This record gives sequence, structure tokens and C-alpha cells, in this order.
Amino acid sequence: MLSSERLIESLAPDRGLAEPVYKQMARAFNKLIETGAIGEGQSLPAERLLAERLELSRTTVRRFYEELRKDDLLSTSRRNGAVAKAPQRLSPRMGQLKGFTDEMRELGLEPSTRLLSRDIVRDRVVASVFNRPSTAHFLKLVRLRLGDGTPVSREISWFDLTLVPDMAEWNVEGSAYAYLAKACGIRLGAAEQSIEAVLSSDEENAAFGFDSPQPCLLIKRKTRALAGQIVEYVEGTFRGDAYTYRLNLEPSHGN
Repeated sequence: MLSSERLIESLAPDRGLAEPVYKQMARAFNKLIETGAIGEGQSLPAERLLAERLELSRTTVRRFYEELRKDDLLSTSRRNGAVAKAPQRLSPRMGQLKGFTDEMRELGLEPSTRLLSRDIVRDRVVASVFNRPSTAHFLKLVRLRLGDGTPVSREISWFDLTLVPDMAEWNVEGSAYAYLAKACGIRLGAAEQSIEAVLSSDEENAAFGFDSPQPCLLIKRKTRALAGQIVEYVEGTFRGDAYTYRLNLEPSHGN
């Protein structure tokens, strides 16, 4: 862990930047948390001391600490004063096809969904993903997915109405995969999934409550029926400050 002196030095703002000083300090603090330089339970300097050492107003330092509390990175106790909190990340296992609802329940969280838009569309790019003609129709859903009431993912999904026309009647409650099985008689087979690092878009910033673009995980998945046809294509942007994936790796027989 950083010493108190090094911590104060690491939080020093660049007064030549247009970004507010307290925002710069919060960004620097987040980087220290991410790299492990600041750990869970580490004491932070008192407001007065930090203001004096960095030649800042108490108001600026207070706003910095309020920013940390808003992001749940700071707690206060009578004994230790202000102490750092490591962010709690959701860590589901990969390797098995499951929807968001099942994934949240596996983690012990209550899943919920906020529907942002629902449309029946024709889209040439999406049609090519499904290997359908450009005139094919798809159910397009834009949803904010939450775990215990906290936004976790902004998800855009398309369902092939040529293959599953009953999806057009789905009320978007519960699990889409459960509805595919029960109402559409579709048994799911394999899925192809990719994960890449991205910065959040304006729409995702609004959904997650970010003030500026933040690191996220973009997960793209093609889900196939047991017979091999693509049933669903989904692009889900998961907030990077709350989500990490775990993989179980098999041992290699080579060196």
C-alpha cells in the first residue's frame, strides 16, 4: 500500500487541465484502486490535511471525497476516519450458455429489466448475421439489465421472427430463453461469444450514470437452436467497474 505521503502526491491535480480538480483527483484515486496501490481499508488523509498539502480549498477536497462516496469507494468510521473501499465486482463463470436472469441468480442477485425500446425491424446488417434475406423481420430489444437494482448492462438483442414468430408476442418479462423454450418450442444448442474492451457510449453513460466514457466489456453472442439456426444475436455492454469474467482452464500436456 502507498504511504500517506505518496498517496497525497499521487492525488495532486494538474491545474492546467479544464477538468475540475475534484474529478481529476477521483480519476487518480480510481487508478490507484485498480492497480492495487490502494487497498481495502486503507486510511485516507483528513480533509484539512489534504487541502493544506495540495494547496486546495476544503470545499474542493470535500467534493472529491463526496465523489468517492457516490461511487462506493469510501467509507467513514469514528476510529479510522475516511477509509478506502475496493469495488465489488460481479464474477460469473464462463463456459455454459445462460441468460442474464440465470447469471444474476447464480451470483445471488435479483435480476430485473428496464425496457428502453421494443421494435419489429428490417435491417440488412443484422439479416446478414442471421444469414437471412434483407427483407426478413426481427424483434429488436434495447434493455437495461440490473442486478439488485444496480444497472449492470445495456443490451441490444435481435430475435429471428422467421424462425420464432411467437417472440413478437413476448411481453419482455422474465427470461427470453425460458420463453423460447416454452412458447416457441425452441431448444437451444451452442453459442458463439466474443468479448472486447470498449469505452462506454453516450447512451451507455446515461444508462450507467457515468459522467464521462468509462471502460466496459462488450459481449457479442450468436445463440443457435439445437438444429443449428441462429435464433438470437445480442450485443451487451457491461460496466467494467462492476463486472469480470472467470474462466476455468484445462491443464496443457505440453511445456
